[in-house]
Amino acid sequence: MRYFHYLSTHQEENVFYQAPKQVTKEAPKKLLEHALGAVLYMPATRPDIAAMITEHKYEDLSSIVFCLEDAIGDHEVKRAEHNVSRQLELIEQAIQHRKIKPDHLPFMFVRVRSPKQLLQLADTLKPALHLLTGFVFPKFSAENARDYVEALEGISGDMTVPLYGMPILETPDLLMKETRAAALSEMSMILHQHQDLILNVRIGATDLCGLYGIRRKSEQTIYDIRMIADFMSDIINYFGREFVISGPVWEYFQASQKPHLLSAHPPVELNEYVKGLVKETELDIANGIHGKTVIHPTHLKIVNSLYVVTKEDYMDALSIIHHGNGSIGVMKSHFSNKMNEIKPHMKWAEKILLKSEIYGVYHENRSFTDLLNEQQNPSNIGQYGG
Repeated sequence: MRYFHYLSTHQEENVFYQAPKQVTKEAPKKLLEHALGAVLYMPATRPDIAAMITEHKYEDLSSIVFCLEDAIGDHEVKRAEHNVSRQLELIEQAIQHRKIKPDHLPFMFVRVRSPKQLLQLADTLKPALHLLTGFVFPKFSAENARDYVEALEGISGDMTVPLYGMPILETPDLLMKETRAAALSEMSMILHQHQDLILNVRIGATDLCGLYGIRRKSEQTIYDIRMIADFMSDIINYFGREFVISGPVWEYFQASQKPHLLSAHPPVELNEYVKGLVKETELDIANGIHGKTVIHPTHLKIVNSLYVVTKEDYMDALSIIHHGNGSIGVMKSHFSNKMNEIKPHMKWAEKILLKSEIYGVYHENRSFTDLLNEQQNPSNIGQYGG
């Protein structure tokens, strides 16, 4: 998988100082956990999953979750389980017939309902498990956390390539002040014991807002909902030092807007839903949150383009890493507009260089709006640039 692979060489050279590099699910966890970008959720009942992936219906698709939980009805579970198995079988057949290369697949996950279903499904999917990057654990709490991670540990033990877990924090005990500290402390202990299997810690703000009948509007971000912002602050505090924390879903989209026409709109004409998504994603990044759940394909390019590193950040990060030998403690930035202090900024610099490998680096006079305005190269439609 390589971000923005559909751009022509000329388009890449126009936008990127350093182009994105390919990342596969076999990459080291330290790299892979930052590489999911915009994660598209879809009901596991959809009959066109395999076709959508193998025919590159959404060129900006990097990560996808087949949902067996809230996205389907309770009476659809068996049909959805069977469909996931069938769709993975079709993807495997496409690989065998050389219609798609394994390294060109998006990162694929299945969102299960319980540890019991995880074990049963893994047994059913065994011939195709190698196609998955892992599983998503909804309603992850102190009551089921150990069961989830131990089940995954047992399944992953039989694999040559790790299967990862992504817990979603969205239960009442985590949100309510009277139980939050104890619940987070217990979960923190469990997740740190299985750190090698946890790819992301994800925040389920929709479920949490629903507990109190709250819903943000399109002109608001999740950070305007003070109760959720307070909760997210605690999540970052408990888990942000060792885990990548991914941001909540953005719920709004313009139904009549076709995905391939999105880049035709200059930034000043972007609709209110897109402006809200941009603002919220920028606040995610500012707060140390990376990656975002999305539920509409028009969100993919917007979110992923915001993860491309600016040249200013890239040059600062290079300078900080270069001077990390103790020879100097502080220095003026490459752009002469800020102070770079080696020790406090070292972890930030390391993350910036990781992201630069995955998402690339913009030219000095380029930003996410330039990438949104780049039209897909017609000669690359249905192709993959590696």
